[in-house]
Amino acid sequence: MQPTLSMEQSVSLFTWLQRVAVLLMFMTVNLVPMASAAPVAGWEVIKIDGREYVSIDSIKTFYNFTKVSRSGGSVVLENPKVKMLLKVGGNECLMNNVKFVFSNNIEAQGEKIYVSRVDLGKLIDPVLRPNFIPNAGDFRTVILDPGHGGKDPGATNPFGTEANYNVKVAGMVKKRLEEKGYKVVMTRDTDIYQSLQERVDFANAVKENAVYVSIHFNSGGRSARGVETFTLSPPGVSHYGSDFKESDNQTRAGNEHDSANIALATAVHGTILWKLGKNTLDRGIKRARFSVLSGVRHPAILLEGGFMSHPYEARLIENEAYQTAIATGVVEAIGKYRFAVGRKPAPAPSN
Repeated sequence: MQPTLSMEQSVSLFTWLQRVAVLLMFMTVNLVPMASAAPVAGWEVIKIDGREYVSIDSIKTFYNFTKVSRSGGSVVLENPKVKMLLKVGGNECLMNNVKFVFSNNIEAQGEKIYVSRVDLGKLIDPVLRPNFIPNAGDFRTVILDPGHGGKDPGATNPFGTEANYNVKVAGMVKKRLEEKGYKVVMTRDTDIYQSLQERVDFANAVKENAVYVSIHFNSGGRSARGVETFTLSPPGVSHYGSDFKESDNQTRAGNEHDSANIALATAVHGTILWKLGKNTLDRGIKRARFSVLSGVRHPAILLEGGFMSHPYEARLIENEAYQTAIATGVVEAIGKYRFAVGRKPAPAPSN
C-alpha cells in the first residue's frame, strides 16, 4: 500500500526504507533560521585546507539529533525520524537511505568529525528544514524540459532514442500535473532540436513563480545503472567529477535557488526511488554546472532516469510501466515539495 500524506504528519524531505521500497515522510525541525550555515553561538567551527567545517557535535545539537554513534570510520546521527550516515574521508551521505553526494569530504581532526559549512548550509539544512526556504512553495506552474530532440537524439540503443523517451515521460508528467490543477509548459513536445540556451530562455520567459524539471536518461559503461538527480553547484563547488577551476567561484543565475533546488531534488529523487523499488539503484543527488541548471531563474533540477547503455535497464526504460513510475514519481514529488516548503517555520522559542 502506498503511503498517504496527512496534515498531521510532520514535514520532511527524506525517505525511510520500508519493505523494499522507500517511504517518503515529511518532518520540520522547529529552530531559528540559519542563513547559509552562518555560525550559531556555541558552534565548533574550524578550518581544514582553507575551508570552514562544523563539528558533528554542533550539528547534533542544532538539529535535535538524540544520538551520535561511531564505528570505525562511520558516523551515524539519529533521532526518531531521521538517520544520517557519514563516512570519514568520503563525500557521500545517506539520509534515511537516500544518497547525497557532498561537495567536500567528511573530515576527522583527532576524535572529532567535521562536515564542511558549504555542505551543511547548502545541502543538509534545506533537506532537514525545507520550510525555512523563503517563498519556495508559492508556485502553481511547472516547466518541463525533455532533453535533446531533433538532430540531437541523445543516448541511443536498439530500443529507441533518449530524446523520444524524454518527451514521452514529460508528456505523462504534464497530463497528471494538469489534472491536479498545475499550469505546465514544456520546452518541446515534439521531436525538434533546441539549443541549451533556447531552453534556458524559454524557462526564463515564464515570469510567474515556477519549478523546472529537465528529464533525461543516461549513457555510460555497460555496468553503469541507476537513477541520479543533479542540482546546480553552489559558488566555490566544481562540476561533478571535474577538478575545481577559478570560474567555479562565480555565482550563476540558478544559485539564487540553491536551497530550493536541493529540496526539490530530494523530493523527486526519493519518490522515484520508492516508485521503482528493486528496479533501480540510487546513484545519488549530485552537484553540476549544466547549462540548463546554471541559467534558469527558477528552482531547477535535472533527472537522469536510468541508463540506456545497460542491457537490463535499457529494457526497463522501454517498458511503459517503468516510464509511468518515473512520471508519477515526479508528479507526487512536486506536490510533496510544495507542501514541505510552503509550511511556515515555528517561531523561535522565547527565553
